[in-house]
Amino acid sequence: MSQFGKVGVLLGGRSAEREVSLNSGNAVLTALLRQGVDAHAFDPAGKDLAELAAEGFDRVMISLHGRFGEDGTVQGALEWMEIPYTGSGVMASALAMDKWRTKLLWQAAGVPTPEYALLAEDTDFEAVERRLGLPIFVKPVREGSSIGMSKVTQAGTLREAWEKAAQFDALVLAEQFIEGGEYTCAILGDKALPMIRLIPKKEFYDFEAKYLRDDTEYRVPCGLPAEQEQAIQLLAKKAFNVLGCRGWARLDVMLDAAGNPYFLEANTSPGMTDHSLVPMAARAAGMTFDELVLAILEQARVG
Repeated sequence: MSQFGKVGVLLGGRSAEREVSLNSGNAVLTALLRQGVDAHAFDPAGKDLAELAAEGFDRVMISLHGRFGEDGTVQGALEWMEIPYTGSGVMASALAMDKWRTKLLWQAAGVPTPEYALLAEDTDFEAVERRLGLPIFVKPVREGSSIGMSKVTQAGTLREAWEKAAQFDALVLAEQFIEGGEYTCAILGDKALPMIRLIPKKEFYDFEAKYLRDDTEYRVPCGLPAEQEQAIQLLAKKAFNVLGCRGWARLDVMLDAAGNPYFLEANTSPGMTDHSLVPMAARAAGMTFDELVLAILEQARVG
């Protein structure tokens, strides 16, 4: 394991997803130490990033989620210090964190994504409800883990959902509801891992369903015919490449009643907790958690 040198595991941070990041980072750190890697926790909420260079880290495993970790900011600092890091670069990280601009790129490239509207104080909320139809998902544009997200099911309540989301971001997205199965597809290197079907016992797959409940059902194999799964995986790789992602990511996708896929977002620093989906998909592909962590770390690079 000496090939990796001294490895910093970035975890915690100061986003709304700090606690999830601490769980992910500690799981990653434990896996690296278990395999003999000279790994050390580094929380940028309490230490200056410049200390990464001063302390002689040879590469960095990014286990930060949300702003200041998944949005290109940390990636830019690491580029400046010429420290190899895992995951996507500055541009792809910033784009993927922005659900609106992700949609714009995907639409231009022919990657199917649900119809949407941007919401603001002066929005005609009734007109948006009529155009998108109910239900509507409302979410902050630059948050993850379903933070600030609502499902609008009653006419006249879209403004209330916007107000909730606007507490987390000035940009708020209203998204057409795709009624059908919810799936996720992880990309590792140049390969798509087995897809997972998510069946939450709540109304939708929110923060509680993701991290706090044990009754969410995960199906892997996902139950789709092999040919259909392969077609969606190819589309997921296209969506990944359109954003300029590298290393690894997880893409969330809905299938409508006719089986047509609609991509929701790309996560360039996915969770690595005991409830997380990428480790689950890797396990279905025959990889242990430890092997997955090393596979991600091996792809660390600058530029």
